[in-house]
Amino acid sequence: MNGDFPRILTFLRKERGLSQKQVANDMGISQALLSHYEKGIRECGLDFLIKISDYFEVSCDYLLGRTVQRNIASISPDDIPDSDEISYLKGNMINQINKKLLINTTSVIFDLLAQIGNKNLTNAVSNYLMSAEYQIFRVIYSAESNNSQSIFSISRSRYSNLCSASMILDLEIINELIEQNNISIPLSPDILSTYFEKGASSLFNLIQFSERNIKNITRHTSFI
Repeated sequence: MNGDFPRILTFLRKERGLSQKQVANDMGISQALLSHYEKGIRECGLDFLIKISDYFEVSCDYLLGRTVQRNIASISPDDIPDSDEISYLKGNMINQINKKLLINTTSVIFDLLAQIGNKNLTNAVSNYLMSAEYQIFRVIYSAESNNSQSIFSISRSRYSNLCSASMILDLEIINELIEQNNISIPLSPDILSTYFEKGASSLFNLIQFSERNIKNITRHTSFI
């Protein structure tokens, strides 16, 4: 858990004029455990994060310090792994949430592609996404100089540029296929929430995170 959570949790409780004892009772935990959460001594679980966000009527992202907006589309319990699954997941809470965001959003994309029914478009989108994951994995894999490069057929000095070029080409193909085949699906937040009950919340969060990162880049890069 990042350092923002204890501070924001304490702030929300005091803002409402609530005691630790009252909040702890409402949450079904001990006052000592809540105190540990507020001091950053203990890290809460995903179930508590969801419950406390509902309790204070704010998003999980706000509690984690990822947005200053309190009431944005938050991650619902259905978007979080079951408790049995959580025990097998590695990484911290943000790692798990981001993993679920990507899995659910990818599922929405491929469900939409299935509705469109264009094989070439599905292949182009798949190629684009696989190239992105290939590049990320190779960066992580190659960070250890002793790891054998024998599993790759493209040299370390060339893969990054070639992969980026491939993704640019795939994106152009995707746009051309959509234009040439007059592909159009009426969509709105309400429609997405209705037809993709589990994935829509993740999709909305991913859109927000991505646009925030893009804005941060443009804010700090003079040539954009």
